[in-house]
Amino acid sequence: MKYSFSYVICLQFLGFRFSGWQKQINAKTLHDIVDKSLSFVLKKESYKTIGSSRTDAKVSANCYFFQLFLFEEIEQKDFLFNLNSNFPADFRAISIQKVKTSFNVINASKIKEYHYYFSYGKKNHPFAAPFMVNIDFDLNLELMQNAAKLFEGEHYFHKYCTKPSEHTILKRRIDFCEIVKNDILTASFFPKQSYILKVRGKGFLRYQIRLMMATLFEVGKGNFDLDFIENSLKENNDRKYMRNIAQASGLQLYNIEIDF
Repeated sequence: MKYSFSYVICLQFLGFRFSGWQKQINAKTLHDIVDKSLSFVLKKESYKTIGSSRTDAKVSANCYFFQLFLFEEIEQKDFLFNLNSNFPADFRAISIQKVKTSFNVINASKIKEYHYYFSYGKKNHPFAAPFMVNIDFDLNLELMQNAAKLFEGEHYFHKYCTKPSEHTILKRRIDFCEIVKNDILTASFFPKQSYILKVRGKGFLRYQIRLMMATLFEVGKGNFDLDFIENSLKENNDRKYMRNIAQASGLQLYNIEIDF
């Protein structure tokens, strides 16, 4: 089936009550909600949608792209308004762009920036749970910041990927990785001080950032040192992935830069 028109839509969503992007049997997914909302907007018109990437269950996005294929051209401003009117409260479409039907949002060259929000010490207000993870342990933040910088550059991420296939490329480059004070995501029920792990690169492996974050938590607790991080990124390590995976709710796909 060859569609005549194609559009890329930038989407924001709170992923806390969903089982990730990809459609699954007996699970509520982000892709399901997008298609269900589109069915009300487009009525009986045939369409197809694809997402720019998968996301884990409970992971949110400040910027996510999906591509819409149609037989008929749409008036973009009205379409965006109608789509938002039919989305539930945890979704918002913020822009739409017409592209060639030959464009593929999955294969397009892109740079992603992920944020992982966390705090430590006194337990957070329950309302913060969909956005931020709390560690009820005093962390050595400075050591964690030094450890985070070790992930920058090109390394072997065998230990930061679960169940790779034989074709998975495990040598990856991270453009930057840093832990900073959180001044981006704020709310009256957030703790007085919280932090962000910011990671930016072309592509990431399954659970990579959550495995990195969990490892950094262990550094902050004094269980791992900087040498451990350096050795975990070498080609000749034992290639067994880390056992601890940080909770998904603290992870946010903050931005995607796509080469249209």
